[in-house]
Amino acid sequence: MRFQDRRDAGRRLARRLDHLRGQDLLVLGLPRGGVPVAFEVARELDATLDVLVVRKLGVPWQPELAFGALGEDGVRVLNDDVIRQAGVGPDDRRTVERTERAELERRSRLYRRERPPVPVTGRTVVVVDDGLATGATAEAACRVVHGQGAGRVVLAVPVGPERTLRRLRQSADEVVCLQSPRFFGSVGTWYDAFPQVDDTEVADLLVRATHPVSDGDIDVSAGRVRLAARLTMPEGAPAVVAFAHGSGSSRHSPRNRYVADVLHHAGLGTLLLDLLKEDEEDDRHKVFDIVLLARRLGTAALWLRRETGLPVAYFGASTGAAAALEAAAVDFDIRAVVSRGGRPDLATPAALAHVRAPTLLIVGSLDTRVLSLNRLAADWMHCDHHIAVVPGATHLFEEPGTLSSVADLAREWFTAHLALPPTATPPRRTA
Repeated sequence: MRFQDRRDAGRRLARRLDHLRGQDLLVLGLPRGGVPVAFEVARELDATLDVLVVRKLGVPWQPELAFGALGEDGVRVLNDDVIRQAGVGPDDRRTVERTERAELERRSRLYRRERPPVPVTGRTVVVVDDGLATGATAEAACRVVHGQGAGRVVLAVPVGPERTLRRLRQSADEVVCLQSPRFFGSVGTWYDAFPQVDDTEVADLLVRATHPVSDGDIDVSAGRVRLAARLTMPEGAPAVVAFAHGSGSSRHSPRNRYVADVLHHAGLGTLLLDLLKEDEEDDRHKVFDIVLLARRLGTAALWLRRETGLPVAYFGASTGAAAALEAAAVDFDIRAVVSRGGRPDLATPAALAHVRAPTLLIVGSLDTRVLSLNRLAADWMHCDHHIAVVPGATHLFEEPGTLSSVADLAREWFTAHLALPPTATPPRRTA
């Protein structure tokens, strides 16, 4: 069993935890990677979400061996057996505790933004991470939650080695794991997309949990066809971004869904749209029919403006980027365009020259052919535009941290330009 991304893992995990529904339930995500998984678990089970900021206290000369753990509100749990067997003296303990307490308080301030921790006393608490390796942090977390007076502690993870799970069953009242392979490797190998999670994403997910987002699967009318889509609208969103997927992709694309989630955290709405129907996806002529894709995307943009009353921007990948630029060339109300590993060269030179929306072309440094094609396309553009090269990235941005860079670049571009009214004669920016 593999997971598309942390969101997919969280939804699958929630189904295994359905027996807890209806209890006085609190879901605690372990930062950073466990919080996106916990967010989905909490949402599916209609439970309260919070972050569990915990720091294990490692033996100075063997950091993976924990002699205790620290939690918020001064909680400290010590393992006297480890302290005695490892010979950790009082001075060593104080030094480690002082360092870890300072880091715990820093993260707590950053994640909570002055919100107090949700009380755990007497509640069923589900501790969630995106996977286990040694399990030291998860073990420390369970001990901290027990120390805070939880009525029952459930540790829930998508994947982890069986030997680690056996040990953790001594620290939690229940352990739920979807996959426990004999040959484990690393947590990231069990995900199709496993981008790094930064502190800002953790904080934004906590805010989003207390300010729910309206979303759902819909059909969008595009002339004679109805296209499957997923609309997500954070409360008070100032604009919405329509996603044009590339060949062989759809609204279920884990990469575009990851980028969309980052935009949600910034308060922007998104429409993940399938530009082709299922029975059209194997028709190579239609897959590369940029005019057809652009026409359908433009119709969706008109529908979005009519239904939401908000400004619209485009995010395109692969052939979807060309469709976005073709559509923006005839719709001057489009506020901004971002391309991820796109093929803007498949748009006509006339269309590229007529685009007025500020355009960001994101390309991996190792995707040399597509980078050259983006530069050729940029030479035709007269709008405000820029080529952003992500170091060490190939075409699909599968390398660690590269997809996160894409999402950050897109968020910054959209938030900077969607606050401005459309301009009739925008300045040119060189690549």
